[in-house]
Amino acid sequence: MWPMQKTLYTRQYEVMLGMLREARTDAGMTQVDLAKRLDMSQSDVSKCEQGARRLDVIELKLWVEAVGGQLQAFLQAFEARLQSDVVTQRALR
Repeated sequence: MWPMQKTLYTRQYEVMLGMLREARTDAGMTQVDLAKRLDMSQSDVSKCEQGARRLDVIELKLWVEAVGGQLQAFLQAFEARLQSDVVTQRALR
């Protein structure tokens, strides 16, 4: 059995949050703009982007769609970014 770690503090979660920020800014949106689309406060968007508030998979889907993306494409890019991190880490050893 695999031990469950707090994913909120993992490199993978950090990568996901960075990609969400990039997707928002690439879409030319501020946190206020995104908050309006998601019917949440700017403060909640900020907390999510900083990792202080956890996103569940439904919220992730809504967030990605609100910035004009598709969840499947986001997840594929996420996996590619994680693989790139692994390759980079191996090269640094």
